[in-house]
Amino acid sequence: MLDRLLALETSGIKLGLDNISRLCAALGHPERTFTTLHVAGTNGKGSVTAMVHAALVAAGVRAGRYISPHLVDLSERFVIGSGPIDTEALRRAAEHVLDCADALKAAGSLPIHPTFFEATTAIAFELFRRARVDVAVIEVGLGGRYDSTNVIAPAAGAITSIGFDHQQWLGETIEAIAFEKAGIVKSGMDLVIGILPDEARRVVCDVAAGQQARVIDAAHGARVTRDARGDRDELIIETPDDRYGPLSLALRGEHQVGNALVAIRLLEAARHRGIRVSRDAIERGLIEVDWPGRLELIRLPGGGQVLLDAAHNVDGARALAAYLRRRHPERPALVVGMMRDKDVEGIMGALLPVASAVVATAAATARAIPARELAARIAATGPSVPLRAEPDPPRAVEQALSSSRTVCVAGSIFVVGAVRDGLRRRAILR
Repeated sequence: MLDRLLALETSGIKLGLDNISRLCAALGHPERTFTTLHVAGTNGKGSVTAMVHAALVAAGVRAGRYISPHLVDLSERFVIGSGPIDTEALRRAAEHVLDCADALKAAGSLPIHPTFFEATTAIAFELFRRARVDVAVIEVGLGGRYDSTNVIAPAAGAITSIGFDHQQWLGETIEAIAFEKAGIVKSGMDLVIGILPDEARRVVCDVAAGQQARVIDAAHGARVTRDARGDRDELIIETPDDRYGPLSLALRGEHQVGNALVAIRLLEAARHRGIRVSRDAIERGLIEVDWPGRLELIRLPGGGQVLLDAAHNVDGARALAAYLRRRHPERPALVVGMMRDKDVEGIMGALLPVASAVVATAAATARAIPARELAARIAATGPSVPLRAEPDPPRAVEQALSSSRTVCVAGSIFVVGAVRDGLRRRAILR
């Protein structure tokens, strides 16, 4: 049954709500059986989703989480409580949803078969209904306005950041991208926003005003106090509602401080909407959250280490570069792979100054730039560090380790997933 679902990945991306709306209606609207929190953004939406979910679980709320894409295994997209989804439960829900889609298609009620993302979104809703979830934190897949997740009516939502990515789907200007992200705003809801470019903020606020939604600027009236402790900063975060800390964030990187602030303000907004989550639970969510592949440091036998980061656009690369500059002045070797729609020159412009060598690689997908082609494009930018190509991501890491005891893997969540899976298979990561 899961092979039947995975076969839909060849259908590609199709933005629009018609298919998912008809499918949810035929399923009896599972998305209406629990309270939802909706998280959009160019970068940071996954981290905020993970932190918010972890806090809800710490508060004793029966909470679900839906994210995309996954690193290694499809089941990562669906979380209920603190553990992974049961494989048999996933199989049964997938079978039910796909059978329903087939019946709709046969009856002429569905013009085309659902895409992979439409199907997995419906499966998430069905899983959460069957598990009697009270609150689900839903991460937007792409954009917002026409993303399949946008059939929900959230109690509150967030837009973490807005930058350039997926322009072929969302538009070539910040204003156009902001309009698509702001499509998650529903009538009367609370919307938390992170630090946005001025032009994006204006668009989001205009859309929110039209929906009579309240915009909460995460940084407004907030203060963050830091105390450097080893490789982590100890933080005290104060908002107009409460004071959190001292605490050390589980997720590394300066950008995660801003994400934590968005998560806190979203949880506070949820609390005002009747979701019971205490200060202690919010703090635990920030310090206990598990979000692999985001500045995840894995120490290897023999003293080497691999830093995995899913940075795949220019803003993400700049955040990674800032972290490497501060925490890894030794300049690690970089293993990098990218999809065809990415800004290779912009991403490498951010990362090359903090790398001692580069190994270009590629994920096992038709969307990936082949390793040799990527290496040629990087070479055209004029790097002053050694550069080579190795198509297999785990072998690329081994090559990089021959020149540096620290290796950073970035550029694509699919490359990060392949490396992480390789480490798991070698019993380095469990």
